Amino acid sequence: MAFELPDLPYSHDALASRGMSKETLEYHHDKHHNAYVTNGNKAIAGTEWDGKSLEEIIKGTYDKNAVAQNGIFNNISQLWNHNQFWEMMSPDDSKMPGELESRIKEAFGSVDEFKDKFKAAGGAQFGSGWAWLVVDTDGTLKVTSTENGVNPLCFGQTALLGCDVWEHSYYIDYRNARPDYLSNFLDRLVNWENVAERLASA
Repeated sequence: MAFELPDLPYSHDALASRGMSKETLEYHHDKHHNAYVTNGNKAIAGTEWDGKSLEEIIKGTYDKNAVAQNGIFNNISQLWNHNQFWEMMSPDDSKMPGELESRIKEAFGSVDEFKDKFKAAGGAQFGSGWAWLVVDTDGTLKVTSTENGVNPLCFGQTALLGCDVWEHSYYIDYRNARPDYLSNFLDRLVNWENVAERLASA
């Protein structure tokens, strides 16, 4: 069964007042995300991965020894990444739930220190990639970054929050100012309830 492009959980213009424009969502979701769906379906057709879940394909096709990943992984992992990304944002005011705040303070010292580490990880990622807040294999919270479409599933981690730092995610609204995009993401766009739900089920 072929994968499908999920609808956004809000309208294309729902995040505009919070710093992510309708034009960005139209290009990012309708064009880029859709291309990963289309190309991913083509790549797995007739292979051993046809009929497998996104997670199974990602874990099964990731090559830890390769600099450049294969076409199946690249498209399927980016499909999964974007499925998560839209859910991690909200057009509504979102307050960090207490348990999540406590775990972040325990791991990073304060919420501000966590945000600084997250922004540093995303800002320092050379070229395309993602910044993540994850539950690591030892149960601790960590901030990581990954290149291109690589994601926490590849390392046995649970993704709590991810920010796309490919240029198509921010260039329309922020041009080359990736740090401003990351700051806005953390301060105005994150759906902290969604992050807390991921932590509770980790």
